[in-house]
Amino acid sequence: MTASSDRTILGVLTPSSNTRLEPLTSAMVAGVSGVSAHFSRFRVVDVGLAAADQFDPAGILAAADLLADARAEVIVWSGTSGGWRGIPDDRALCAAITERTGVPSTTATLALLEALRRSGARTLGLVTPYPPDMHAAVVMTLAGEGIEVISSSAVAATGSNWELSLIEPDTVETAVFEVAEARPDAITVFCTNLAGADRVEEWERRLGLPVLDSVALAVWHGLELAGYAGGAPQGWGSLFALAGTRTT
Repeated sequence: MTASSDRTILGVLTPSSNTRLEPLTSAMVAGVSGVSAHFSRFRVVDVGLAAADQFDPAGILAAADLLADARAEVIVWSGTSGGWRGIPDDRALCAAITERTGVPSTTATLALLEALRRSGARTLGLVTPYPPDMHAAVVMTLAGEGIEVISSSAVAATGSNWELSLIEPDTVETAVFEVAEARPDAITVFCTNLAGADRVEEWERRLGLPVLDSVALAVWHGLELAGYAGGAPQGWGSLFALAGTRTT
């Protein structure tokens, strides 16, 4: 697919019940010259391991087709399902999107692994809004990738993805500061339907630790895969200063 010479089109796959990632993503790229974000939804309404069938590839690939119609330079699954379904699931999804559309693809979870690799982080503080079994599955997935979760907090347990957007940024902040007490190499806020990404820079300043928000991770890795060579989003944390050879 041919990229536009004067703009970068970021295609973002979005859970249908998510109300946080679109405004946050748009705000991140708003100050970046020539970049625009465009969204395509597929149906996701529940939270929990029993709701795994929401992530059937057929619906996701159909949504990706619509982003390809917009000639997106990259298609990003701004979601964290790979955290409990497994990294091979995310890699297979990205390969299928690229085979089908000819567009490079990544996910928020794959972006997290890439950011941790580049920064050299081996221990992690994990903040999620997931039920205990789902939260534990994320810990196990990360362990399988060589990342030790040494502190964690699940800030809510609900059966509704939409309700995650109601969690107050102050609640997320409290969880971030709690997991920071163990002094992990990095902290991640692992969900794209949480508020608080706009506070990451302040959290990093106060904690002296990198904080990797899932929405920001999707944007960061998406811009790289799109081949964007302009300035990085400012005011969203140290993630956007990471550089190095891509592996994902």
